[in-house]
Amino acid sequence: MVQPDDFLFADVEKVNQIPIVKTVLEVICRSTGMGFAAVARVTEERWIACSVQDEIGFGLKPGGELEIGTTICNEIRDSGQAVVIDHVDENEIYSGHPTPRMYGFKSYISLPITLKSGEFFGTLCAIDPRPNQLQNPRVIGMFHLFAELLAFHLDSLSLMERTRTAMHDLAAQLLVSDDENRQYRHISSHNLQEPLRKLRVFSDMLVNATDRYEAEKARELAVKIRSSAQQFSMMIKDLSDFSGLNGNNAFASVQLDHVVADVTTQLMSQIERRNIIVETERLPTVVAVPEQMEQLFFQLLDNAVKFAGHENPPRIRISSRELALHEIDDLLPEPLQMAYAEIRVEDNGMGIEDSQLEKVFDIFARLPTGSFRQGEGVGLAYCRKIVRNHKGIIKAEANPGKGTTFVITLPLPY
Repeated sequence: MVQPDDFLFADVEKVNQIPIVKTVLEVICRSTGMGFAAVARVTEERWIACSVQDEIGFGLKPGGELEIGTTICNEIRDSGQAVVIDHVDENEIYSGHPTPRMYGFKSYISLPITLKSGEFFGTLCAIDPRPNQLQNPRVIGMFHLFAELLAFHLDSLSLMERTRTAMHDLAAQLLVSDDENRQYRHISSHNLQEPLRKLRVFSDMLVNATDRYEAEKARELAVKIRSSAQQFSMMIKDLSDFSGLNGNNAFASVQLDHVVADVTTQLMSQIERRNIIVETERLPTVVAVPEQMEQLFFQLLDNAVKFAGHENPPRIRISSRELALHEIDDLLPEPLQMAYAEIRVEDNGMGIEDSQLEKVFDIFARLPTGSFRQGEGVGLAYCRKIVRNHKGIIKAEANPGKGTTFVITLPLPY
């Protein structure tokens, strides 16, 4: 039995944090007639049961171990391929294999659980002392679907751990603003709860559909579960990327003219498709993290391309000017002793309401106007964090029905 001080204990715990894992094992047993199903952590040296559904008294509990050399999962780890056995006595490959005799099963199915990184985590497997009809596209498809779902969740949990670590490190370094802390609390209590709520609801519906032997309904619900898992995984990745975006990278002299030209080239297919007119004035050189400046202007221009006017000729204008001293004092509570540039990115789209101007910079923002539903809700949050990393500010100006302007203020080199 794996113990809390064992380095693999965390993997067992991770599987049991997945809200749908017990449902998956129940559905497998009910829909296939298999008496024992499990999610196993499999390494080169060990086989550990993480979660089990035991309806035949097999006797293995979560945390229980089997000798790795006595399992077929050991071979699956090496090959990366599924093993499906309807009747071991009639199977050319496994009729003489010691594992079925040792554990007393006639039918067996096991699929690899492979993480996004390509790392083999373990297997989703089921056994029964009776023969079964497992060589069925619907059964195998269900196992593939469930194995993918478990991999999605495991990847998401790993991302959540990295996000917590990054957020903790940022807070320890006093790099997280009160505003970001507010957003993190909102995300934890609201944004991330929605896909988890869907997973719980769809999982319950899946069990009910299986009880009624509604195979097509069960498959439809399994697809919805996978979609919710993907949504959850992407949100965690976005949050992890956002929390890791800091100002500790190497600064260099960056010509914003070149940055905007490069970004415009990247977006040229969308610009040409919509016949958007892009007007760019001379932009300054700043001392910045080059990759972050490219990301900043990519997000701003990509946003402008999406929402440039549809009725009028679509137009985007990028301009800049150096701010006067009194403007800097009015704009920044503690300005640096240097000059500042104001850069404006304007579109002639539908615009946004004044009440929404600050919300557009929140992570996973969704505006009631519908303007930003096409995006993932993180692009403008990245922009604000990048600008803050460079001791500047960003704000939105809106004229509903006529367009939106994003105004970036950045310090200029001495």
